[in-house]
Amino acid sequence: MDDRTMRAALERHWDASDRGDFAVEHDLYREDAVLDYPQSGERIRGRRNIQESRLVQPSKKRFTIRRMTGGGDLWVTEFVLSYDGVPSFAVSIMEFREGLVVHETQYFADPFQPGPSRAHLVERAG
Repeated sequence: MDDRTMRAALERHWDASDRGDFAVEHDLYREDAVLDYPQSGERIRGRRNIQESRLVQPSKKRFTIRRMTGGGDLWVTEFVLSYDGVPSFAVSIMEFREGLVVHETQYFADPFQPGPSRAHLVERAG
């Protein structure tokens, strides 16, 4: 799969994620895909288990993509994931085989106030 086609598939995936379309959201995963959440120490094996883990999550989720970059079999998406309106910054690292996700790792970080010691060195970014 060329990079343009891969980017379109990822855009479809993230758009479906934002809409709560769990069927389309998981079309991108191989049957034997693995999803890791390093911060909680969780590993979920298999597309059906990944999909069910998201189906049973009770919060209202919204996804805002900040940047998607990659090529070939490795793609990284930076996004803001809001659970019930509370934002969390996230990074998804997806590894592909034959055009489908074989392994994904997601990292999450809560927003925080800038440090006053560096205020004179920075500009505020959206």
